[in-house]
Amino acid sequence: MDLYGLLESAVTGLGYEFVDLEVSQRGKFLRLFIDKQGGITVDDCAFVSNHLTRLMAVELDYDYDRLEVSSPGLDRVLRKEADFARFAGERAQIKLRVPLSGRKNYAGVLRGVKDGELQLEVDGALLSLSIANVDKARLIPNI
Repeated sequence: MDLYGLLESAVTGLGYEFVDLEVSQRGKFLRLFIDKQGGITVDDCAFVSNHLTRLMAVELDYDYDRLEVSSPGLDRVLRKEADFARFAGERAQIKLRVPLSGRKNYAGVLRGVKDGELQLEVDGALLSLSIANVDKARLIPNI
């Protein structure tokens, strides 16, 4: 099993949602983002970090210097189709891989997902964006 798959399986097995994994260019620094209903506490992060440190020492001979476990924050990354559906009604910033109508960057309100197409309301118009074409997506915090 690869690093991503091992960590995702372990985190979901502990009852948390695996949101994202960032690996530094040299692979020595790992930053893992987790979530759960009601939010993440410092104790949750410590619990998952301790569990993953032991797991990686036993299951995976992966040489790393630092593991950081964190909440996804208010500007949470959206990756999976389920993320876009879950946060329908929220504002998001979307960056596309291939431009649509000459634009790669969009900000608007998520209106759901249908057949692999993200529905995004931008300036009163409903756009249909292929999830396969989404390079990066983040929630825009309501501050």
